[in-house]
Parts: sequence; structure tokens; C-alpha cells
Amino acid sequence: MRNPLSDTIVNIKPSGIRKFFDIVADMPDAISLGVGEPDFETPWHIRDEGIYALEKGKTFYTSNSGLKELRAEICNYLDRKIGVKYEPLSEVIITVGGSEAIDIGLRAMLNPGDEVLIPQPSYVSYEPCTILAGGKPVFIPLKEENEFRLTGRELLDAITDKTKVLIMPFPNNPTGAIMDKDDLEEIAKICVEKDLIVMSDEIYSELSYHGEHVSIAAMPGMRERTVLINGFSKAFAMTGWRLGYACGPKEIIEQMTKIHQFAIMCAPTTSQYAAVEALKNGDDDVKMMRESYDQRRRFLMQAFKDMKLQCFEPFGAFYVFPCIKEFGMSSEEFCTRFLMEEKVAVVPGTAFGDSGEGFVRVSYAYSLEKLKLAMGKLNNFITKLRGEK
Repeated sequence: MRNPLSDTIVNIKPSGIRKFFDIVADMPDAISLGVGEPDFETPWHIRDEGIYALEKGKTFYTSNSGLKELRAEICNYLDRKIGVKYEPLSEVIITVGGSEAIDIGLRAMLNPGDEVLIPQPSYVSYEPCTILAGGKPVFIPLKEENEFRLTGRELLDAITDKTKVLIMPFPNNPTGAIMDKDDLEEIAKICVEKDLIVMSDEIYSELSYHGEHVSIAAMPGMRERTVLINGFSKAFAMTGWRLGYACGPKEIIEQMTKIHQFAIMCAPTTSQYAAVEALKNGDDDVKMMRESYDQRRRFLMQAFKDMKLQCFEPFGAFYVFPCIKEFGMSSEEFCTRFLMEEKVAVVPGTAFGDSGEGFVRVSYAYSLEKLKLAMGKLNNFITKLRGEK
């Protein structure tokens, strides 16, 4: 029998996060700080709208691009949040989570051999989606001393005559890093000069703890060369509703819609009706959740300070990225021992790229009580490791 498998797929490594999830699943008494999922339930008024849509029999396909009402609300939302205007009928597509938007966006833009610049550490799907689209991933290692921001020098050094797309993953998973207006202006100027298209993944835009989130799409000359990715999973605690969106130039959105139409048809109808309610009346819910995350973030930073564990202060998403280089072991070794000896799961930094070596990702999308218990166990663990030296 001939080989039934695609070499391309076989050669793509599975997510480095899953290994620890699978182990924790068989350890019922373990504490997991590994999942990037809000611990809040979707607010009731949003759930009610989804329930009402079902009760009214709104269970049919929407258009491929999504409900017109939802696309209009997304445009209103982005106008008031980042100051960028989009045309709802031609510059917005509703997708099955932000992940689908990343996938079809890259497939719509890349020709074989086109290079995609991926700052790392970053979300695990950028590399495989680039490969599946026929592109070549080129990694830009981000540095702790720069607070894991992308600098203009790093970007310039990575550009070649084959570079087509730059992925901007800020606020960042796993580091929690953000880019401020000055940072983005420098990057935007280079993108215009070098004629790069930007895919800006802003799924954590509402979870910024150092002033208002700024989008690169709002920088001069960037709206027409940016595909903005966002969704409802993180800000509105709607992970299981599987709803995201992309906004960008009409010609790119048209081709993304074509792929979406053949592969997916449309995003879940019930979720779309719920999302309209989220955008119209969900600001207070987002504020409450953001304040809770910020309290947890500040607790973790103080805990790391007290146990003298090095960690730059992150101002976005719901992750911290402490450095464990002092212990003389790899990130995977550290996480494995921590799980086996203290029954606490965190994620090796290398799950997010080679430049994550020497770091671990700790999610604070968990209750303060659980975080306090986990930090006590972490303190015990690193005290033991320091005693072994």
C-alpha cells in the first residue's frame, strides 16, 4: 500500500503545549496553570442572546462572511477602540475563532516560497499555518532585555527580497509583552518602506494593563497593508463559542472568504447572535474581567519578587514568563520535574519557539486561590532546586 499520509503534515510537530495537558488529565489532584482560557463563564446576557436565537429557530446558515449586523458591530467596536474604520460588507469576515482567520489569511496571501516573519516566542499556530500555506517561516528571536518587544533593528535584519508578511502577535502569548505607540510607529515605517503586509493578531487587545491598546493598523500607511485578527474568546470569555474575525483590505478579505466558503461555509450562527450582544453591551463585563486578571498579574509578580525568581513585568494577555535559567536545566526538564514533584503544570517556553528556552509560561486565567496554592508549591520547588546546587 502506498503511503497514505502527506509528508508536509507528518513533518509538522504537534503542539508542545498538549504534552503537559495530557499528563495533567491523568493527575486529578494536579494544579494546571497551563491553559490559556478564561476561568470566567460567558456573561449571562450574552448567553441569553444565544439561547434566544435557538428558541427563535435562528439555526440556519448565515452568509459566508457572517451576519451583516455582527460585521457592522465589529466595525463600530474597532472604530471606538482603535480608531480605524472598516467597511462591514467588504472588509470584514467572521471566522471559526481567530485561529481560522490566521490560517485562511496566510493561505490567501502566500505564494510558494514567500517568507513570513514570525517574532518568537509566540502562539503555536503561526509556523504550521505558514507551512501549510506554502510559505517559509522565518523566526525573529525576541529578547527579555527588550521586554520581548519587536525592535526595528531586529525586523530590518530579518527582511529579505522574499519577505512578504510580518506577523505581529501583540499583546503576546506567551510572554504578555505589549507594543506601545512609539514601538509600532517604528515598525510601521519599516513595513511601508519595505512593502510588507502585516497580520496583526490582536486577540488579547482588551487585556492590556498599561494604558489603552494601540493597533498597528492605526499607524500611518498601515490600514491598507494590515490584516487585523481578533475574536471573542479572550475578552468576552467565549472560547467554546468558536468565533473570531478578520478585517483588512477588500482584495484580501475576498480571497479569505473564498477559502472559508469552501472549507467552513459560515461560523456558528448561534455564536454570531451572541457576539452582537457582547459588542453592544459587554464593555462592563470586559472591564470586570480585566481588573480581576490585573489583580492576579500583580500577585504573581510580587510572588516572583519574594522568591527572587527573575521575571520581566508583562502588561498584556494573561500570562507571565519567568526565567528559570539559574537552575541549569531546560524549560522542559523544569516543567516536567515541577509537575511530577509538586503536581503543578506550567508550559515550557520552548513550546512557543526556540527563543523560549530558559523560560516557562504561567497562565493567570485561574482563581487567586489556585494561584496562591501554586505559588507556594513553586516556592518549595525552587528552594529545593537552589539547595541542590
